[in-house]
Amino acid sequence: MAHSAPLGLLEQGCPIQVEHDRKRRQFTVRLNGTRDVRPKTAHPAVGSLETSQPSILSPIMCCGFPGDTPTLTPVFHPSGCHDKAVLLYEYVGKRIVDLQHTEVPDAYRGRGIAKHLAKAALDFVVEEDLKAHLTCWYIQKYVKENPLPQYLEHLQP
Repeated sequence: MAHSAPLGLLEQGCPIQVEHDRKRRQFTVRLNGTRDVRPKTAHPAVGSLETSQPSILSPIMCCGFPGDTPTLTPVFHPSGCHDKAVLLYEYVGKRIVDLQHTEVPDAYRGRGIAKHLAKAALDFVVEEDLKAHLTCWYIQKYVKENPLPQYLEHLQP
């Protein structure tokens, strides 16, 4: 069952805005209009503010197997991820990026948010003239559904 989300930017008809944080190597979409802040406290069993990537118990749709049912399990992700959708990437060579992981909170699934993240990441690859390795199953699916020549020529064989 989907969780009801607070009335936010998406419900108010605002366009989905993707932000690119090159330092953290991630693309994000803020989901409820709040700033990205770390929680003041964390559950002692699953994370703390001292860790660089605290875990939060939350239902998350992420790269795993298509059709997986989200469950309440510790998910390690950038702080505040329950308030944003995230696509993570890493450089695996001088001009090669691995598009690794996409997460969209359960309450926001089915609204095209992951599609916007995928497009932004692939546009970045094209603009920077990089090669992309696609670890994330969702990005693989996006490319199959959108086989644009500029994307295909930037995929690592």
